[in-house]
Amino acid sequence: MVAFPTDTVYGLAALPSAVEKIYAAKERPADKQLIAMAAEPADFEALVEISARARELMARHWPGALTLVLPTRSGEPPTLGVRVPAHPLALELLRAVGEPVLTTSANRSQEPPALVAGQVRLPGVGAVLDGGPAPGGRPSTVVALEGERLRLIRVGPVDPK
Repeated sequence: MVAFPTDTVYGLAALPSAVEKIYAAKERPADKQLIAMAAEPADFEALVEISARARELMARHWPGALTLVLPTRSGEPPTLGVRVPAHPLALELLRAVGEPVLTTSANRSQEPPALVAGQVRLPGVGAVLDGGPAPGGRPSTVVALEGERLRLIRVGPVDPK
């Protein structure tokens, strides 16, 4: 589990085999999904169904502070949030890993997000990559793509329309 800066706030990432560490460190409810983050939109092809509308949104807003909730290929879970961040250190980390990682903000649930490396104070974090202050200062916009319709889940810095 590693903490790293994104274009919005500091994030916490783990490979799928270690996600229980994120839930424990954050005291996050088990029914609250994590999002997948990768360096390239193509990295999500095996995980989610990417419609023409989703590709259009990806091309317009990625890398950037938009999380798209799309249907999964496996159907379990039924949907998954995916995002490509616009932060050079985050992208370097994601390229080095070479596969999507599961992420969330690097703070305890219900507490304000970490905006600088020194604010990351979670048990079990193996490393904190210090990339200076997170430039966005608030979490990403989250929208679910339901057919061609967008459903706003969380207001953030991006207007997805």
